[in-house]
Amino acid sequence: MSLSELPPLRPVLNFDPELLLRAQPVRVVFFDIDGVLTDGGLYITEAGETLKRFHSLDGHGIKLLQRAGITPAVVTGRDSAALRTRLQALGVTQVRYGTEDKAPAAAEILTGLGLDWSQAAAMGDDWPDLAVLRRVAFACCPPGAHAEVRALAHHITQAPAGAGAAREFCDLLLVACGAYARELEAAAR
Repeated sequence: MSLSELPPLRPVLNFDPELLLRAQPVRVVFFDIDGVLTDGGLYITEAGETLKRFHSLDGHGIKLLQRAGITPAVVTGRDSAALRTRLQALGVTQVRYGTEDKAPAAAEILTGLGLDWSQAAAMGDDWPDLAVLRRVAFACCPPGAHAEVRALAHHITQAPAGAGAAREFCDLLLVACGAYARELEAAAR
């Protein structure tokens, strides 16, 4: 069967229309790392090197955001060679490492992009993320996030941290901006 004979793919994902409306103005997404893009475990070798496990679904979701014109940004309290390598491989350039006070770091990124909080979303899992999550237009967290973060979130993913939670959020944002179906069809060509 030739490509022209194949029926178009129809997306199977469905999100609450209110969530999609909330997500429409989003042009930048702030991600925490530990407990969002990783499972939250800290793996430290005898030499003191930190190892991190990232999921390819989450990484592809971040790349899809970039193609849709949504800037992924990272504001994290930690820094490691593994983290820098992963973010570089994903092409994420808006990053603040070793930042305990995350709201000013996020505000600096917003200013640099010419955006404001009403155009921002964030995904976090613990108290250091609260100041950013309270300010953004769309707050998200994985299901294992701290209770105070879950109470603040507009969306709690079904997928766990480090195993597709960020991809789920990316997919929601892609549906909201109208890029999801186009990217799905392009992937299947």
